[in-house]
Order: sequence, then structure tokens, then C-alpha cells
Amino acid sequence: MIKIEKISKRDGSTVRFEPTKIAAAIFKAFSSQGSGDARLAKDLALEVISLMEQCSILPEKAVQMKVPTVEDIQDIVEKVLIRHGYPEVAKSYILYRYRRNELREAKQVIGVTDDLKLSVNAIQVLKRRYLLRDNRRNVLETPTQMFHRVARAIAEVEKIYARGSDVHKLEDEFYKSMSNMEFLPNSPTLMNAGTTLGQLSACFVLPVEDSIEGIFQAAKEMALIHQSGGGTGFSFSRLRPAGDIVQSTRGVASGPISFMRIFDTATDVVKQGGRRRGANMGVLCVEHPDIIDFISAKGKENVLNNFNLSVAVTNRFMTAVERGETHQLINPRNGRVVRELPARSLFDLIVNMAWRIGDPGLLFIDEINRHNPTPGAGLIESTNPCGEQTLLPYESCNLGSINLAKIVEDGKLNWEKLKKLVHLCVHFLDNVIDANKFPLPQIEKITKANRKIGLGIMGFAETLIKLGIPYDSEEAISTARKLMKFIREEARNKSQQLADERGSFPNFPGSIWKKKDYRQMRNATLTTIAPTGSISIIAGCSSGIEPLFAISYGRNIMEGMRLLEVNPLFEEIARKRGFYSKELMGEIARKGSVQEIEGVPQDIRRLFVTAMDIEPKWHVQMQAAFQKYVDNAVSKTVNLHSEASPDDVRNIFLLSFKLKCKGVTVYRYGSKSQQVLYLGIYSRDSTGEEHVSADAEYAGGCPATICPF
Repeated sequence: MIKIEKISKRDGSTVRFEPTKIAAAIFKAFSSQGSGDARLAKDLALEVISLMEQCSILPEKAVQMKVPTVEDIQDIVEKVLIRHGYPEVAKSYILYRYRRNELREAKQVIGVTDDLKLSVNAIQVLKRRYLLRDNRRNVLETPTQMFHRVARAIAEVEKIYARGSDVHKLEDEFYKSMSNMEFLPNSPTLMNAGTTLGQLSACFVLPVEDSIEGIFQAAKEMALIHQSGGGTGFSFSRLRPAGDIVQSTRGVASGPISFMRIFDTATDVVKQGGRRRGANMGVLCVEHPDIIDFISAKGKENVLNNFNLSVAVTNRFMTAVERGETHQLINPRNGRVVRELPARSLFDLIVNMAWRIGDPGLLFIDEINRHNPTPGAGLIESTNPCGEQTLLPYESCNLGSINLAKIVEDGKLNWEKLKKLVHLCVHFLDNVIDANKFPLPQIEKITKANRKIGLGIMGFAETLIKLGIPYDSEEAISTARKLMKFIREEARNKSQQLADERGSFPNFPGSIWKKKDYRQMRNATLTTIAPTGSISIIAGCSSGIEPLFAISYGRNIMEGMRLLEVNPLFEEIARKRGFYSKELMGEIARKGSVQEIEGVPQDIRRLFVTAMDIEPKWHVQMQAAFQKYVDNAVSKTVNLHSEASPDDVRNIFLLSFKLKCKGVTVYRYGSKSQQVLYLGIYSRDSTGEEHVSADAEYAGGCPATICPF
């Protein structure tokens, strides 16, 4: 007899033996066959341990060293399952081992030590963009070490406010929330916290003044922000139109679009934090004389590739569209009306360009400013690149998202767990403001004056599936409202608590919070729904509030490597219900959707709807449901089939305005030649097999929109 206290891992390291992991693995194997029994799994695990301790089944080397390997234990588990008459469960367990081995080999190719059991794609994304490197580009940290670095840097802020506070305890709480994939901050925080650069904000808006000095100053500031890892938004509405007079030289003005090309070219040559190309939002007011050229600016391929475009439409314009009235174009230099045209004609141009190429989107600028929390500090004219963060000139914001899928337990939402997590995340994001090394003094000044943060969610699609609720249903809309209302209220409660301890944001006296009779508030805004992009890939969940983009698909991990991914919830249910097969998964991968696949039960088809299975109105209604309880804005793409018509786009825009969204973006599949998601016929693997194919950093939303975060 021997007592097993340690085991040898595959990498050669020795760790403490944890018997509960054996029971958990056996339970998982049973669950995959639809017969999860915790008591049986525990009994079988005890038998495995007993056999090991009796030495009757362990290799001689393991007996001599009293340290079995992981493989030794797994071999015994298989034998015990077969001995007790569970060959199918043993087969499932063997298949799991095989898959894990495949994943380990893939990760070895990537060259990153995975100490959190993340997906291959997550490891590749972390290597490409997040993990620290030395001067020779060698990776210096593991995912665990990255999260420790970030948690430590953000927790250190406590020393500013409270001497003797338990910084280590808070650091541990921050670390656990990230390493458990319950919460992740925006990319620059993961990249730069605890480093010399130290720039932690994702979102910036810069002013563009109507002068050569002002324009090129903005371009310079943009380059500095992109270099530090941030994205930028601009309103070009203050620039005089093309052909207008230039007083100093008596020459002719070039107009906003020509200067946007300069910004676009500069973005091409400046990488975000040295890791990828920057991203911009370009906004022009619907009343600007150059609005027609702006709407059509991306009509040709490879023009303004580093910009998303949005037209800032007013309530007056939208009302004129509805009533069939005329619309005035006004020179911003002198306020004079230079032209009148039918509002519907201009709206039709926006609709047709959005249908044709996915740009521009709309910003409902009056609705945005109706909710401006600090009107005394100025008007909001633009947003960050993906539209979810409405900001004043020079303002920045720090974002973070809760993985809601981690909050569902036994088919129910754990509201107490969500409450604690919201409070922790607000604390984290408020600390980020003080830990931040801002790229410009103007940015630091207004950011600290308003202390805006943007706490959002990701994994909403999985949350609904775990709750048994189809995405395109009234119950889903109701759930969205209930969830976001709860998050908003708890975020406000925590912000008020922080204000008690640290004081309100400096611009509080002139804010809407003061008018609403709030005694104090630490942060001018608290909630945002971001697209989440790469952080949702790290967390292994869907992007933001988007539905699933596919059920099974090929993932382009890196050059020469493509893996077939199946939604884990779908696979789990398929195994439990007995309709799982490798052939079925292959069939689904060829389509992405399960709606027309006979081998999938009807109730499962109803639950597992994808973005393009859903009628457009449900996309808009979901966005509006969240927007009702979000301080900032909601990033959401209305995905359309390639066969969608301009009328579909028109109806989406009008419904978004009616439901008081702050903006709207549509994307018709195939409307751009280059995408990050391809369906069936557009994608073939090395064998010529057609299937859905997604790029490494695509997590849902727009298959073509610039989304750096």
C-alpha cells in the first residue's frame, strides 16, 4: 500500500494530488452520455484511488516513486469504467483525453504555457496581443502571470485612498475574477497594466478644429493614442465644406473627407501598442454640406479602411424623413443654409450605402445628448470606433465586461453572485482611472473630472441557452431588461459607496446626477455594452449581447492550422439527448446553422438560433432593451442575409430611432470583399470541404467592422 499525495503532470512538474478532480472528470463523462450521477462518479473515483494505493495496477516506476502520472490515473479510470459496464462512458472519457492531447500539441506549436486550460484560439490571441515579451519577442509570461500583473497594478491604487487597506486581499479578488473568466477589462488594461507604458483606456474622442493647426494636432494626438493601444473617434462636423473660402490665404477649403484620408494614412503606419493597426470612428453631422460625399466615401474598395463611419442624425432630420419634408444643409463656418433637399432622398442614400457596404451607421445624436451626464462640460459629438462609448472631446473611458454565462447555475441566474461581481468590477474600473498613464494631459484632466467607466456584459447568448430561452423571443427581451436594470442599479450603489470613501467626480455639481437628487456619485457613467471581441475569445464566450454566429465552424488559428470548433453547450446537449455524431457536427459546420438539419430536434433548433437565423427586428429590440438601462451606448450589429433588401435596412433604421437606440449598424453578409466570417461556399479547407470559417479574433457581431477590442 502507498499513499498518493502528489502526481506528475505532463510537463514534468509535480503537484498536489486532488482526488475530487477524478470524480469531476468521471461525472463529466457520464453527463456527456446524458446520465450524470454525482454519487456514482464519487464511488468510482474512490475505487480508482483504492487501486492506485494498492499498487496493483500502477506502473512499477510510479510505485517506487509514489508519484503516479496524469496518464497513469486516466488509464485506471478507463479500466474501472469498463469493468463496471460503462463502455460508452469510457469511450467518451477516451475521446475527451484524445481531444485534450490534440489541444496540448497545438498549444506547444504556438509556444505558450497554458496554465488556465484555455482554448487554442485564446492562447494564440494572448500570444499575439497580450502576453509580455522581451526585446527578442520571446513570450515572458503565462496567462496566469498576466492576470496577476494586472490585478496587482490595479489593486495598488488602494494605497492612494486608504492607508492600511488590505491590498493583497483585493488583488486576489481581482485576480480570481479574471482567471475564472468571470470578468475581463478592455484590451489595453490587459496589455499595459503594470508596464512602463501603462496606458489602460480603450476609448478616446478627439476634437478636430477648423484650422490646419487644429486638424494636424488631432492627427498627431491620434497617432500617440494608437501607439499606446487605444482607438479614437472624431467628429469632422466643425470643418468648413469643400470649396469654401479659406480666409488666411483666400484659397479654397479641401473639406472633411480629404482630411479624413490623412488620418487614415497615418493610422496605416502607426500600430496600436506595436501590436496591430489602429481604428477610428468618423462622424459627420447630417446638416453638413459635404454629407453626401461623406455617406458615399467608402463606396470604393480600400478607401478609409481604418474608419467606421456614422452620420450624426438629429431628431429634426428623422422627423422630416417621416413627414416627407425638406432638409437644410448648413455651413458650420458661418451658420448659413447652403442647400435644401428632400430629407427622404438623403436618408435613402444612407440606407443604400449601408446596404451596399455596411457603412455608414447612424448616431442619434439628440438622444445621445439627452442622456449626456455632464451637459455643463460640453456636447457629445462622437463615439469610439465601435460606437458604444459616447464621449466629450479629449475624454477617455475604461471598459470591462462580465461573462454572464458564469452567473447561471443549475438553469438559474445567481443574482447574489452577480451583485458581488458588479461591485468588484466597478471598484476595479474606478481604480483603473487612477492607475492609468494618460497619453495627453488634456485627456487626463477631463477623464478624471468625469471618471466615466463602462461596465458591460459578454456571453449573453450562452446565458439564454443555459436558461432555455431562445434569443428571438419576448422572454429573452424581458430577461435582457431585468439583467441590465439589476446591473445598473448595483453599479450605481457601488459608485455611491466609493463616493462616500473617495469623493464624487469633480463635475458632479453640474451633472444630471445632482439634478436627479443623488447625494453623490463617483462616476459620471457606469455601464456600456461593448463588442468585447478578443476578450470574449479569451473568456470562451460569445461577444457582448450578440447571438451565436455559428454552432460549428472552422477556426483559422494560425497559418497552416485550422481547428473545428463546436459550441460546447450544443455538444453537451447533443450528447445528453443522444443525437451527437461526428458526421452531424461536420454537416453543421458546412452550414453554421442547425435550422435545416433533420438530425437536430426541433426544440434544440429553436434554442440554438444564430445571428442570421434571427429576424432583424429582434436584433433591434434586443439592443433597445439593453439601451434602456445603459448609461453610455450599446455596440450591436444587425446581421442580414446577402439577399436582404434596402427596405430591410430602412426599416431597421426607423425602428432603431423609434425605440430610442443611440445608434445602429447593419451588415449584409457578403457586402464587403474581405470578411472575418465566411459561410459554406466561400470557405474550403485543404480537402476541398466547404464549411463556415472564422478568423482567429472573430467572436461575433459585424464580420467586417473594425473592432480592435
